[in-house]
Amino acid sequence: MQGITICMINQKGGCGKSSTCFHVAGYFAKAGYRVLLVDADPQGSLSQGFFGSSIVEDLEQHETLAAMFDGDIFLSSLDELVVGTVFHGIGIIRANQTLAKFNVPEPENSGLNQFAMQTIFDDVEGYDLILIDCPPNLYQCSWNAMLAADYVVIPLPPEDFGTQGLRTVHQAVQCAKELNPRLQLLGQVISRYDRRLVVHRAYEKKLRAIYGESVFTTTIPEAAAFKVALARRQPVSYYSAWCKATKQTRLFGQELFYRINLATQNSQKVA
Repeated sequence: MQGITICMINQKGGCGKSSTCFHVAGYFAKAGYRVLLVDADPQGSLSQGFFGSSIVEDLEQHETLAAMFDGDIFLSSLDELVVGTVFHGIGIIRANQTLAKFNVPEPENSGLNQFAMQTIFDDVEGYDLILIDCPPNLYQCSWNAMLAADYVVIPLPPEDFGTQGLRTVHQAVQCAKELNPRLQLLGQVISRYDRRLVVHRAYEKKLRAIYGESVFTTTIPEAAAFKVALARRQPVSYYSAWCKATKQTRLFGQELFYRINLATQNSQKVA
């Protein structure tokens, strides 16, 4: 795995996009990979997970992802925006409310600005994996992420609000492929899953019946360890090596790696 870019997308909030990026980055970093996290959500949840709300909210625009979209700010390289974390192998481009004004609807009509991420990510080096956390909509930031990414993963909780609009997300991915032919949907991952709930088991069954192998075998549970680890500003793999949440994160990371290899092999066969 080298230089792979994955964006986490769903137009619903509370689906686990930020949490998934945060914790799976920890798994890959502990496994020896270099991970770059990109917070493309004006809410800045992923950034706050590492640095806290007070620090992130006070960042100037030129210190955040918003600098990519501001024509008055010149960036010679991506390194100007990347900051390290206390976890070896994890860097991050942060975001806060300064990004909101750039996250406009109908991004396909924004000219060259829709390629802002793609242009600067083309020159990124030194990372095995780039994970982009997208906002809960399909505006400029999510569109930019898809045009810059190799793969899309859709986290969704197994309940009605979480699955509404999934068809629209799939359509957006197909539209993005017209401008970024290498983009592929790795699949949907069932997040915030509680096997004790009948409704969750029913929705899981329904999703697998509709989308088949496109749904990840691994589910991400609604586990207290995720919340406790986040409160301590640690990916769960660093918080507790043996808890169920860490095990499921590891399984998801391994399946992610497997699906990337499978997609690569299929692309080579087609070529």
